[in-house]
Amino acid sequence: MKSLTEIEAAITQLSEIETRQLADWLQTYLEDAWDKQIEADAKFGRLDKLIQLAEADITANRVKPLNEVLDNC
Repeated sequence: MKSLTEIEAAITQLSEIETRQLADWLQTYLEDAWDKQIEADAKFGRLDKLIQLAEADITANRVKPLNEVLDNC
């Protein structure tokens, strides 16, 4: 296993195309890791309280349509 410093140095030697390919791969890797973490959190009930709060807000009509929220960004 190479150190982070060695990996960073190697990246600087890549062509622009290879650097973009690496960036795409890394983004996909991070997205997959995020998905796995969310799945694990859901499986072990770590999201249950947030889901309950969201459902309570929906029931109490304390929500806005998504397009209204996005239009205000």
